[in-house]
Amino acid sequence: MKKVRSGLKALVAVVLVVSMQACASTTSNASADKTVTSVHGVESRPKLVVGIVVDQMRYDFLYRYWDKYSEGGFKRLVRQGYNFKNTQYSYVPTYTGPGHASIYTGSVPALNGIIGNSWYDRNTGASIYCVEDKSVKTVGSTSDAGLMSPKNLLTTTITDELRLSNNMQSKVVGIALKDRGAVLPAGHTANGAYWFDSPSGNWITSTFYANELPAWVQEFNNQKHPDKLLSEVWNTLLPIEQYTESTADDVEWERPLSGEDRPVFPHNIPAIRKKDYELIRSIPAGNTLTTDFALAALQGENMGKGNHTDFLALSYSTPDYTGHSFGPNSIEVQDIYLRLDREIEELINVLEKEIGKDNLLIFLTADHGAAHVPAYMESHNIPAGIATSSIMRDSLEQHLNKMFGKGRWVERYTNQQVYLDRKTIEGKKLNRIEVQEAAANYVMRFDGIARAISADAIQRAGWASGLMSRLESGYNAQRSGDVIVVLQPGWFEGYGSGPQKGTTHGSYSNYDTHVPLVWYGWKVKPGESSIEAAVADIAPTIASWLYIQEPNGSVGKPLQEFMK
Repeated sequence: MKKVRSGLKALVAVVLVVSMQACASTTSNASADKTVTSVHGVESRPKLVVGIVVDQMRYDFLYRYWDKYSEGGFKRLVRQGYNFKNTQYSYVPTYTGPGHASIYTGSVPALNGIIGNSWYDRNTGASIYCVEDKSVKTVGSTSDAGLMSPKNLLTTTITDELRLSNNMQSKVVGIALKDRGAVLPAGHTANGAYWFDSPSGNWITSTFYANELPAWVQEFNNQKHPDKLLSEVWNTLLPIEQYTESTADDVEWERPLSGEDRPVFPHNIPAIRKKDYELIRSIPAGNTLTTDFALAALQGENMGKGNHTDFLALSYSTPDYTGHSFGPNSIEVQDIYLRLDREIEELINVLEKEIGKDNLLIFLTADHGAAHVPAYMESHNIPAGIATSSIMRDSLEQHLNKMFGKGRWVERYTNQQVYLDRKTIEGKKLNRIEVQEAAANYVMRFDGIARAISADAIQRAGWASGLMSRLESGYNAQRSGDVIVVLQPGWFEGYGSGPQKGTTHGSYSNYDTHVPLVWYGWKVKPGESSIEAAVADIAPTIASWLYIQEPNGSVGKPLQEFMK
């Protein structure tokens, strides 16, 4: 009996030793795995991602006013962050809607469907706005400005993928004066998207997101910030003689603010404001209002304080309004950027104080650039001009009448695209491709036209790079036209008679496609690169850092390899 017990004791002892060794091995492996995990960063993610999109920010604006920027705004981002100096849009046309869609989907209009701010819908015979949705209602105002949602966006966004990755526990908020600047970045699953309503002066949303405004939004609206901001005269931040990077204050190619006789400082905002709040979009107060609301959102939604990464998609719309009126060489645009620099400094200061730089990932980019005003270029003997679209369309209609017989041939001309009347083509039993080619060949006769390409040629192109690649990436078979018109560099479309004032964008030229891209904060090492990066690379870069799936239409690549 003693021998049996002795044997059992020995067996138990062996088992205990083996078990202890196994546990030690498991613990050691677990510890090793944890170390590897920590090294590779799977357990480490930023508390908050902030996307800052500046509407109509040319790449050179990052440096043109460098000597007059503060130390804490653009300079801080460039010096302490990583600057991709050669970031391009890989498609045309370069407009606000497609730009915001590309940034957040990592995609191109051919896939995400946002081919313009608006486009012609053959099924309804009407124009469709990129974020319009008549099935929803306005929340926060009695106007129709809230009839918006992301339903026309055909792919997911990086903000969608973040929410999907953790069963909707991350918070996502989109903010911009422009509805499309808030809705498209926020995506389909956002906690909220807010934009500015000019009739009421409120920040509003739609029933796509909520049936009533959150308490913090109502409180912000009740404080009537726009009234205070519109009560101040807009004068230059610095003495006007220091604006040596810009042209004279009063030149013929600038368009004054609504209600003004001349486009000169000081701009007497209280004297020219109307009953609504539309004017705030075009003056520095629009950026201030946007920053103030973004800071209210951070506090109201308690962003960056939870167990999952949150995402603030913030777009500054005012530079686009100002640029369209005054042009990129104006004192007004320079003053907008000097003041925006201070806004960004304030934003970063609050973010770092509340969340910490090590818990914060910021990127700064733009939805497109801007062209020099043709009259400005011509004043310096540089080729430029205006292509009048109405004349082109009417002349094309007459030509096709002579060539194929009487009928309605041109259904619509918009976004530098000709939509042919397909019912007429089918009724006359003509080959659509032949009519497309005939129209493209005729359009080439007009001044300022570099190329005119049929839809069939674009779909058969398969170019890896260059102009045709950009056209192909911007062409959506269900939404785009039959002929794509490409203007010469320095030319853009004009409407009506009289000289063109102010600028526009939308072309394949670098002044429209080349935009800033700076990363800052969490895991970002200071540096810069001139490697060619695409705007579509932004979303997959964020996805890689967050260890989540990239958007389902993404064509970009992560950029981390270049930031080591």
